[in-house]
Amino acid sequence: MALQHIIEHFGDMDEPRGDNRRHELLDILFIVICALVCGAEKSEDIETFARGKEQWLRGYLELAHGIPSHDTIARVFAALDPQALNERFHAWVSAVGERREREIVNIDGKTLRRSYDSVGGTAAIHMVSAWASKAGLTLGQTRVAQKSNEITAIPELIEMLDFGGSVVTIDAMGTQSNIAEKIVDADADYVLALKDNQPALAEDVRLYFEGVEQQQKSSETIDYHRSVEKDHGRLEIRECWSTGKIDWLDRSERWKGLKSLSMSRTKRIIGDSESEQTRYFISSLPASADAVAEAIRGHWGIENSLHWVLDVAFREDECRKRKDNSAENFAALRHITLNLLKQEKSCKRSIAGKRLLAGWNETYMEKVLFGI
Repeated sequence: MALQHIIEHFGDMDEPRGDNRRHELLDILFIVICALVCGAEKSEDIETFARGKEQWLRGYLELAHGIPSHDTIARVFAALDPQALNERFHAWVSAVGERREREIVNIDGKTLRRSYDSVGGTAAIHMVSAWASKAGLTLGQTRVAQKSNEITAIPELIEMLDFGGSVVTIDAMGTQSNIAEKIVDADADYVLALKDNQPALAEDVRLYFEGVEQQQKSSETIDYHRSVEKDHGRLEIRECWSTGKIDWLDRSERWKGLKSLSMSRTKRIIGDSESEQTRYFISSLPASADAVAEAIRGHWGIENSLHWVLDVAFREDECRKRKDNSAENFAALRHITLNLLKQEKSCKRSIAGKRLLAGWNETYMEKVLFGI
């Protein structure tokens, strides 16, 4: 049961309020997760939910001093150590999440836009998340330090999580030799995008594939994959070329485990409108255009199935929590909630629809929370 997992993984967290408290930390944490599952977003909403569901909650919690106020909830999550919460979140996902064979793990960042504090003079916080594309789960996240960027946060996230046997995809900003080394050392493979952050390498790979197209080299050198998808008036043609011939590449030894270079071209036709995009990648995978194409396409999962859902279903970009650790802690709780909703497969509605149903139907809420 979810409550047992919460006790197991979050029960040893340090209490930020000391001994002078009326409500147990685990009770508050459980109430907040239940409220978020059912569509609550603000601390006031969470208190209103808890008062409306007090009888149901007492079936799981003692609540010796009743329902905590929204002020108490806000103070707790402003003071709670976000690193400790994220560490336990990672452990919880490892225990209850379903890992798929040869999982594609997408790493990308997202800014919590309304977390900017003009009074305190602090910038909006930026979180880097790892998304398991096949399983549809957030594996974990970490905050980018002030006056830093994703390049420093990504290695920290890789060290936190178990990536063994996965294929890790990262946008161009994360294409750094130390990050490639971290991924290989974690017993995983990488597919890293090339752009202006590695201008010389990107230009060399681009010129190589331009030569390949002009000379029409044999399939012994280049592996090729093509897929066509037509849906709702949109035609999308995806092509991928991959080669294991990298002996010509200058300083290729900088990239630990490097085995192949790839070019991806996507042509999209919608009515009379046509667009085309060509991108280049380096990878520790052998030269398999099919495998690289799968990883490239899977990378969009973190945008479409995580970031977009957090903005649309959870209205994350409208969240104004910014006091102390509130924004970071509630970001972790939204990921926990999304994982619970994603793992519930009986209802075929959207995430927003599942949240509505959970709020209306206690039986379904228990199915989301406890898997029963």
